Amino acid sequence: MTATSAVLKPGTDTLEQGRLADMETHFKVTQFYNLEAETLDDGRFGDWLEMLAEDLRYWAPVRTNRLRRQQALSILQPDEAAFYDETKESLAWRIRRFDTGMAWSEDPPSRTRHLVSNVTVREHPDGLLVRSAFLVYRNRLEKETNIFAGGRTDLLREGGVYGFELAKRTLLFEANVLQAKNISTFF
Repeated sequence: MTATSAVLKPGTDTLEQGRLADMETHFKVTQFYNLEAETLDDGRFGDWLEMLAEDLRYWAPVRTNRLRRQQALSILQPDEAAFYDETKESLAWRIRRFDTGMAWSEDPPSRTRHLVSNVTVREHPDGLLVRSAFLVYRNRLEKETNIFAGGRTDLLREGGVYGFELAKRTLLFEANVLQAKNISTFF
């Protein structure tokens, strides 16, 4: 498996794996993430797809509660259960489904606010390795409210319409059981 086809595993990208990017690159990446959050919050999912690489891997493994000595087993592996295990094509299919009127979990649509922080950018042979924290507030109907918190490990490549394209995203939710009725939100 090459570095570009491998899944980015949470917690495995240490300081030794890449030099921190310069301030200008860090600023550009942060602006890219701010634009991504704005695009998702505005419900412009077609524009969001333009930020994704054709060979995208969008993965959110399930985690389990383990004793401290078993923490290495707390995050399930790529071939095991996941909240998301998507490609750009499967995400595009989900987005097209929103417009059919058959995606009941998003009709009426959710209102979201994506907050992204703690962004670190490191040089990587395949692009930029970026870690960040996220908090996503979601409200739907009168009383349906969810808050999702977690971390992301991304591989960004230069290019695309917005200066970068997202080639890989590994999401790790802080909760091992999500209390939401559905997870039709993108992170």
